[in-house]
Amino acid sequence: MRVKVKKEGKQETYNLIDSWSDVTLEKWLKIVDLETGSKTEQAEETIAALSDMPKDLVKELSLRDVAVIMGKIAELQSKQDTTLKKIIEIDGVEYGMHPNLDDITLGEYADIETFIKNGIEKNMPELMAVLFRPIKERNGSAYTIKAYDGDITIRAEQMKKMSADQVQSSLVFFWSLGNELLKILPLYLMERTQEIAKELQTETLPKGGDGSE
Repeated sequence: MRVKVKKEGKQETYNLIDSWSDVTLEKWLKIVDLETGSKTEQAEETIAALSDMPKDLVKELSLRDVAVIMGKIAELQSKQDTTLKKIIEIDGVEYGMHPNLDDITLGEYADIETFIKNGIEKNMPELMAVLFRPIKERNGSAYTIKAYDGDITIRAEQMKKMSADQVQSSLVFFWSLGNELLKILPLYLMERTQEIAKELQTETLPKGGDGSE
């Protein structure tokens, strides 16, 4: 999308994002981080992040121009694609969302829980790096992904290139499942603990006929 700005009698044209899918996770996090600041700062940084307009020129925009540009950005955001995409491609590499989140390991869930507790906005790339991993094998919509080993530093950097709408749709999907997991996990752990206790008790009980006379 092109935006025309008049300055000193001259009209310049700049590029603004064409759709919300053009917004990367990295840019989106910068915008989210500004929500605690002033409206002026938020508008200035948002326009600078989502266009190729020089920052010093953004500061010189009239309030009318700012209102028009922010209105267009808001319109694009409202039209974002909320369809969950379980397979994404970044720099030629395909990443797949965990094929079956019901089978997520305790280690994966523990890391996800930690990232959320420590601030989901600050740890969004890391969270996506747990949920999305390189695809090892694929047949149509069916695929297998690399096993989780906890080493996500490099992948988290790649996840910063994800589009914001992909991140948001993934979070909505995961959040729905997460609420169910939070209910199921304590019950599962309690049941498993009871099973282990029974097994240990059985192993330590004296065998029949071994008692003293």
